[in-house]
Amino acid sequence: MEQQVADLTHQLDWFKQQLFGRKSEKRRIEDNPHQPLLKGFEKDTQPSKAEPTKETITYTRRKGRGERCVNDTGLRFDDSVPVQTIELPAPELSGDNAHEYEVVSHKVTHRLAQRISSYVVLKYVRPVLKHTPSQKITAAPAPSGLWGSSIADVSLVVGLLVEKLVYHQPWYRQHQRMTRDGIKLSRESLTHWSHKAIGLLKPIYEAQLRHILQSRTLCIDETPIKAGNSKTKGKMALCWYWPVYGEDDEVAFTFSTTRGQSHLQQLLPNFKGTLLTAGHSAYSSYVKRCDDIEHAQCWTPARREFVKAEKAEPEDVATAYELIGARYAVETHIREQGLSGQAKRDYRQAHAAPRVDAFYQWCNTQCERMDLTPSNRLSKAIAYAQKRETSLRVYLDKPDVAIDTNHLERTLRVIPMGQKNWMFCWTEAGAHLVGIAQSLLTTCRLHGINPSAYLTDVLLRVGNHPVDRIDELTPRNWKQLFADNPMTSDLI
Repeated sequence: MEQQVADLTHQLDWFKQQLFGRKSEKRRIEDNPHQPLLKGFEKDTQPSKAEPTKETITYTRRKGRGERCVNDTGLRFDDSVPVQTIELPAPELSGDNAHEYEVVSHKVTHRLAQRISSYVVLKYVRPVLKHTPSQKITAAPAPSGLWGSSIADVSLVVGLLVEKLVYHQPWYRQHQRMTRDGIKLSRESLTHWSHKAIGLLKPIYEAQLRHILQSRTLCIDETPIKAGNSKTKGKMALCWYWPVYGEDDEVAFTFSTTRGQSHLQQLLPNFKGTLLTAGHSAYSSYVKRCDDIEHAQCWTPARREFVKAEKAEPEDVATAYELIGARYAVETHIREQGLSGQAKRDYRQAHAAPRVDAFYQWCNTQCERMDLTPSNRLSKAIAYAQKRETSLRVYLDKPDVAIDTNHLERTLRVIPMGQKNWMFCWTEAGAHLVGIAQSLLTTCRLHGINPSAYLTDVLLRVGNHPVDRIDELTPRNWKQLFADNPMTSDLI
């Protein structure tokens, strides 16, 4: 009964943590309560007998504004921000005594402003010509659109996609803003335009995915998404995105209706190399069936198991934190020194490998405790790490393998963040389209590319671009080939 009460209490605390607690996994190191106060060791603060004849006054000067600030208000902006100049008249220059004044200089003040409406109607006026000898009437051709005779300019379509998938504004909010600004459109038009635009991006996504799967080291994870109707009336089906991260900082969100290894069999039929994953059992089951794949696992789930045991065994868990944190300090040094290749492997072998050995030696020592029952949270955490010891050690010999999958988890945040706003996808086809667009937009963020500039150029260019060179339009290659002179809309 005591054990059952402890388990239920732990579950209740976990639920409270998910609802009301902090989500960061960063460890907070508090002062040691057993540290004695340093009384009697303070410096002598008694004034000397001889009073000083001079008094020293010190002051601190406020730090000046940086060079990037345009004025003393601290406003910063780059050259892409439009600036509207407003010249203010001086009353003295228009009076009877205006001849007594002369302008010697100007003072400039900057203020950041925002336009109420960001929608513009482009009105194209085309001359109609009549050929006098033949009496034939002709007109200048209309500008080509993204498809057919659509009324949507490329700037509008790009804005819809960026607002929803980058800044997580659902269609109904964007439609409300259009209505407020005097634009009358059906909400279905927004969905229709976005689907057709993402359809144009699909070949680029497929080219990026093919390049990712050629990597020797792949990082893969999964995150849930509600899409399509389930068997239960009024409920959405639970589906999954499987983001795949390649060696060239590219990510592809692959969609699946299952979380089982069947999706891995379809996605990685010919992959040979190292697969870095979290602790989901589908990865281990799949790797066992493949002789050419080496399985490396992330250290973050192993650490999370000790987080669950922190309340029950605070001192021992603190020791585990120190042992795990020591090898992260090694990775920090590698990152700061810019080590790679053989130098990175040698440094890990010299500094990280002994710390991993110390961690597992500590785990074996804890297993000898008579009071550590199998149902204890600390015992479960240790068993989790021991069961995956071989996979957790792989990164020591592979310099291209990261210690964890945190870099991939940061990229897939766009899915759960979007769920807080647009919540779900009506159909599985729509979820697949969201994965295509997020693959390109997230890769743009990894390479420091403006997503609006990229989408505008690619949507205008993809119709006339050779199919056999479609990989040139992936964000990684686009940055080198077209970023300096991108195609833009007619909107000024």
